[in-house]
Amino acid sequence: MTHVGVTASGSGATYVFAVCQDGVSGDASVSHLPGMPDGGTVRVLPAGALSAVVQTVRAADYTDDVWQERLADRPALEAYARAHHAVVSAVAAGGATVPLPLATLYHDDGRVRRTLTEEAGRFHTALRRVAQHSEWGVKVYAVDEPDPAPSEPDPAPSEPDPAPSEPDPAPSEPATAVRRAPTAPGAGLAYLNRKRGIQERRERRREQALHIAESVAAELQQLATASRKLRSALPDDQDPRQVQVLNATYLVAEHRAAEFAALAGVLGERTGTRIELSGPWVPYSFVSEV
Repeated sequence: MTHVGVTASGSGATYVFAVCQDGVSGDASVSHLPGMPDGGTVRVLPAGALSAVVQTVRAADYTDDVWQERLADRPALEAYARAHHAVVSAVAAGGATVPLPLATLYHDDGRVRRTLTEEAGRFHTALRRVAQHSEWGVKVYAVDEPDPAPSEPDPAPSEPDPAPSEPDPAPSEPATAVRRAPTAPGAGLAYLNRKRGIQERRERRREQALHIAESVAAELQQLATASRKLRSALPDDQDPRQVQVLNATYLVAEHRAAEFAALAGVLGERTGTRIELSGPWVPYSFVSEV
């Protein structure tokens, strides 16, 4: 979250959704959007050759303490994220757009204009990079067959009990005590070998999964302008046998989007993996690097 000169007073602050080239988006294209809860009308703020899409909000609603509480409230956080994304998507529909992170605030419109002027070079570079491009998410899952559990060593048959003799007058153990049969010679070694074999199979599958991930990522990269690998994250309802071997996002030119999606399908069939393709999205992941 970015706070620039925002205090917890009752005054307003300027919430910034995105930056675009002047003229790409006008008030009419965004003013109908609700924007952030309890905020003013979404509007376009020009600053030279650039424009920021902004909204006046209550500064007290975006202090660090309030936002930390909001981060712990998943439904509320999702509502803010959806509102932010709705505005960004509307702007991006009109042309190249640099989306700003959720909850980017400035003290007032003047601070926003000054930032756009001082960092105009960076924003123009980012706009050129994402122009006529979209972001596509790729997740690859491989099936992991469970290993059979190694069985315990088979006990050797116990020696037959000798012929019964006269009972001791004071037996040292209860009559119901059971003696453990000795392990058959070599059974322990066989058990360890089975465990070692299971571990080796797991390592081979892991290496194969990494190889698949690298090959899929490399082939998709040939059709992309840029890519980023993300940390693997599995949904709560994910099949435990499905192992995520790749979680990445790609910046793809619009004229190559169909080819990119087709290649993902071919790679899934070739590698025997399940490939989830999502998009096209506004390229959030490829503007912070500029």
